[in-house]
Amino acid sequence: MKVFEHYVPMSTLLELLADSVLCFLAVLLAVTLLPGGTAGGAAHGLSMSQALLPAAVFAGLMSLLFSFVGLYRRGAIMVSLRAMFGRSLVALGMGSCIAYLALRADGGADYALPLAGYALPIMALGVLMVRSVVHLARRASVGARRVLIVGTGEEAQGVATDLGATGSARRTIVGFYPTAIDAAPAGSHALAAPVFPKGLSITEVVRKYRVDEVIVAVREQRGGGVPMDQLLACRIRGIPVLDLAGFFERAKGEVPTDSLKASWLVYGHGFVQGGVRTLVKRVFDLISSSILLLIALPVMLLTALAIKLESRGPIIYSQERVGLGGQSFMCLKFRSMRTDAEKDGVARWATKNDSRVTRVGAFIRKMRIDELPQLVSVLKGEMSLVGPRPERPSFVAQLQEQIPFYDIRHSVKPGVTGWAQVRYSYGASVEDARRKHQFDLYYVKNNSLFLDLLVLVETVSVVLFREGAH
Repeated sequence: MKVFEHYVPMSTLLELLADSVLCFLAVLLAVTLLPGGTAGGAAHGLSMSQALLPAAVFAGLMSLLFSFVGLYRRGAIMVSLRAMFGRSLVALGMGSCIAYLALRADGGADYALPLAGYALPIMALGVLMVRSVVHLARRASVGARRVLIVGTGEEAQGVATDLGATGSARRTIVGFYPTAIDAAPAGSHALAAPVFPKGLSITEVVRKYRVDEVIVAVREQRGGGVPMDQLLACRIRGIPVLDLAGFFERAKGEVPTDSLKASWLVYGHGFVQGGVRTLVKRVFDLISSSILLLIALPVMLLTALAIKLESRGPIIYSQERVGLGGQSFMCLKFRSMRTDAEKDGVARWATKNDSRVTRVGAFIRKMRIDELPQLVSVLKGEMSLVGPRPERPSFVAQLQEQIPFYDIRHSVKPGVTGWAQVRYSYGASVEDARRKHQFDLYYVKNNSLFLDLLVLVETVSVVLFREGAH
């Protein structure tokens, strides 16, 4: 389902709804279990009608906390059942403490603790049941969409691999349909599913095998190699038909550059950069960065002290980066490397476990504390809270030659965090930059306040559990 230009799996929305309803009902049930409580009466001065609003607020709080611990990050990671249980209990504990303190502050000191004592085990049992059902449903592919892949070549095999990867949206490959432009008919032993004979039309395959979605995994579709009339017949029947770019955008949250054509970008939807969107984003950046600076100020002061005590040199490190419209600006960071990290003047990729990183630097990089000074750049308007990470001019010149459509990322302000940072692991090469650029293209194409909020929520999970990249 598309929510504010961003594709969200229906299973994720249903899971979020189930958790919210469960937490809401758990609070109401706990009210009836309090001494003197009934379905319609009052317990400790708290009636059922009075509990409705607090229960709804608590359900919203728990949905946010579940998001913070990464329970809904299906497109990026797939944690084990045990890890899901652990994260759920952590979120429940935090939510219960917040609710308890809020109730006491609101004059409910006499029933705050008993209510939390009843509600917590009910929610724990219910959430564990939901997590178990979701886990078993995913393993059994319950509700998985049945997909027909048109093509048998390298692109088709790549799509099949992506569909079977851990963390992908649930889909079952029905089979492959060969086209006239495939290099050679591929044997079924080389692919993840059977190859249908060409004598059988796509429409017949769709009807006979109850196909829910068709993916055209062929890079070149001109010249009559792909049966467009049959695909049109499927589309008219309500069967979604996706090309390679459309598939990766919907299922993977990225836009592939190797099979991308300028016409798809020109005529497709997205790239909304109007005045309203710019104003909303700027107001959001100003408010959010101001709040975050106030909250992070003690951490920033301790970080500055630790850097100063460990090694000589500046506390804040400024480096030229490329921003909006290709204009350069000075990006601020807490210094995490030795002062002689680039004493020869040659720009180098920062790598995982980089030997140039100091002990304090290693910690603040893992926790992303080194990025906090960039909140000042957000206030100045040079950066945004969410956007593509800015690169150094020397790297940009190199990447522009090797990665198609690389300049598109400069059509929005660079960000302190971004879609690529919460979707891809640590990268330190041109190939890693290419993959991250595909996520950045998705963000630029589908950017919205909703996507910004989603990135910020997932950044919490990335920092807490060290998922994704620096």
